[in-house]
Amino acid sequence: MKIHELSPVAGSTHVGKRKGRGVGTGNGKTGGRGHKGQKARSGGKVRVGFEGGQMPLVRRIPKRGFNNVFAKPLTAVNLAALNKFEDGATVDAAALIEAGIISACPYGLKVLANGTLTKKMTVKAAAFSESAKEKIEQAGGKAEVV
Repeated sequence: MKIHELSPVAGSTHVGKRKGRGVGTGNGKTGGRGHKGQKARSGGKVRVGFEGGQMPLVRRIPKRGFNNVFAKPLTAVNLAALNKFEDGATVDAAALIEAGIISACPYGLKVLANGTLTKKMTVKAAAFSESAKEKIEQAGGKAEVV
């Protein structure tokens, strides 16, 4: 096979529609834009959220609360998920990613108390809920803040 003999697989490419090439094509004259109006003009676009001069929905609805754009949300993990590890294991974010319990942990890990912990282990995380810390210590393990 030579380079000039290469061609794409049948059906994988499409020929683009040629606008404004006669009425017989179905896209002649106005080229699928209809008659007149802003959307028929060249460059005639309306920005996202524009409602024809009416006060846009985004501006009609009141602002509520506070949204901290600099917040770094912690990845939450429940105690029930930690039972997947062996007795005496050291559990941290890397171990949880490796086990497939979480997919990523960009800002840190927080352990929550949902479920029960049946094994003794050392858990390393950025934060613990009070009840999660108690449950880990009741099971004979350690909760270390990293």
